[in-house]
Amino acid sequence: MPLSNRIRYYYFISGVLARQSTDVHCVRCKALGNSVRAVREGIEDLERTRPEEIRSLLPELSRLLDDAQKTIGALNPPADAVGQKKAGNCKMPEGVCFVKSSKAIVEKIPA
Repeated sequence: MPLSNRIRYYYFISGVLARQSTDVHCVRCKALGNSVRAVREGIEDLERTRPEEIRSLLPELSRLLDDAQKTIGALNPPADAVGQKKAGNCKMPEGVCFVKSSKAIVEKIPA
């Protein structure tokens, strides 16, 4: 995936995860914690494997990456979270999850 699309995705998903971390059910859901962890690891991997490209980013993209890092870094989902659907708390229809659906967007972006 082009670096610009990856950065735009991290900016998008970090905002979604930040918003959902204040949701009554998402804040206690395992999906949120797993997603936060995956995004953190993805950004770290990007910085580790493509440092020269990151240093030469357009200022606008650099700002998006910085914002994504700050946003995702500020999130602290509980380590002992459980799936809220399985626990019977989340009443969203089967197959619908704000966090997982947003996370799945990255799979639709061409490489």
